[in-house]
Amino acid sequence: MNTSIYDKTAKGREEIATRKHQLAPRLRTLLVLIDGRRTEEELLRNVAGLGLTASALSELLAGEFIVLSTSYASLAEVPAETPPEPEPEPVQLPVAAQVQQFQSLYNFYNKTIKSTIGLRGFTLQLKVEKASSVEELRELRVPYLEAVQKAKGSDTAAALALQLDRLLGMAPAADSLTFD
Repeated sequence: MNTSIYDKTAKGREEIATRKHQLAPRLRTLLVLIDGRRTEEELLRNVAGLGLTASALSELLAGEFIVLSTSYASLAEVPAETPPEPEPEPVQLPVAAQVQQFQSLYNFYNKTIKSTIGLRGFTLQLKVEKASSVEELRELRVPYLEAVQKAKGSDTAAALALQLDRLLGMAPAADSLTFD
């Protein structure tokens, strides 16, 4: 199952405050509920009585009232008997690719710390801001995943671990974090 989290754009916040764009009342109700924390599934469950479906979210997205904040796939649990694999060596990338990788990791941490950990992630956010290399961002992997697991549970942590490992250029790690 794909889990998406949406947040309001400036245009969406303007519509809530002023009704400038004269959004249909049912769509406006959905827009009010979008807060950057609730999943698409939760939102649609809350507005099902109004007859709104995923097409309503698509309409808000197309109208640029909302933006996709986070999207990840829920994962089935990995069997505990998976043999540990040796840790892969990080691949050395050309400078331009390293800059791109740093920017991607920086953006990933910023978006997901806010949406999954919230204010509890403030010190972690400061560490991301202070980081000046991919290696420093790599060192934040374990504390980040532990905080996500504590705040949102194992499924979310496992899904974000896969995305983070992909950005880090690592094979999915069989590390000490247990997502049970």
